[in-house]
Amino acid sequence: MKKILLTIFILTSIALCGCQPKMNIFPDGTDPLLEKKLQGEGDYKVLVVSIDGTISDEGKRGLLGSSPSLVQEVSSRLKLAAEDDKIKALVLKINSPGGSVTASDILYNEIVRFKEKTGAKVIVNMMDVAASGGYYVSLPADHIMAHPTTLTGSIGVIFIRPKVEGLMDKIGVSVEVSKSGRNKDMGFPFKPDTPEQKKIIDDIIKDYADRFQGLVKKHRSISDDQLNTIFTAQVFSAQGAKKAGLVDSLGYLPDAVKTACKLAGISEDSQVVTYKRKSYPNDTLYNSASSQAFSPALINIDAGNLMPPKAGFHYLWLPAAE
Repeated sequence: MKKILLTIFILTSIALCGCQPKMNIFPDGTDPLLEKKLQGEGDYKVLVVSIDGTISDEGKRGLLGSSPSLVQEVSSRLKLAAEDDKIKALVLKINSPGGSVTASDILYNEIVRFKEKTGAKVIVNMMDVAASGGYYVSLPADHIMAHPTTLTGSIGVIFIRPKVEGLMDKIGVSVEVSKSGRNKDMGFPFKPDTPEQKKIIDDIIKDYADRFQGLVKKHRSISDDQLNTIFTAQVFSAQGAKKAGLVDSLGYLPDAVKTACKLAGISEDSQVVTYKRKSYPNDTLYNSASSQAFSPALINIDAGNLMPPKAGFHYLWLPAAE
């Protein structure tokens, strides 16, 4: 036991002081992406990429560990895959309540560009949740498959910002603002919005909602009656989403791989691969880990899940947000 504790102390000391020899104790986003074959022996490949968690272009940092943003992780995989002409299909394994408007739109565009550049087929397999931005990034897919217990939908935009003017009044504290224009402090947490500012915010929300709804109309064949229900931004069960036309089928991840092979016109025994930054023994399709191999709770502290989402406009189903 003493030897184990001594080893941990030495390794931690090396990581803290940067002493030689250089050792990669806590692998992170600086490690290269490596292709890992999960199954199959055919000539062509099906790539599985996970979109897991709140969609953001901001990375996470701890005292001794860090991880790239979800946007960076996914886009780097698509860039690498575009250089491999043996990859004929992409399976996106999505488990996300959405995220910021811009981050969701970036991933959508990256997937569209990947399809245009490679001609590969894209199949989405939804897991627990693929709502709002999680659905937004699914739209370019040639086939959307929901897990039988998936929640999806929430086709809409939300503007999140704290409001604490009532608390400030109670404790007798005020914040003075000098500004160049009457709307410069729009959304300021220490004062209520004016009617004009509320109208401006509502107009921005409408613009972002119109974009989301327009892409749904572009990519999905859905009746006007169903669209009226969908655009209330409600969430649907997998069965409800299929009935509404938001998804094409229900199934599991192996079913999505089989569908990918069929759409791409390749053998069902084609190689199924993924990109990761370290090796995992007995790896499977369901392993979403990709960057950090070791994240000790007492060292790499991430309190992000304890905080509300960052203020701003989001394609996000808030109850499931991190």
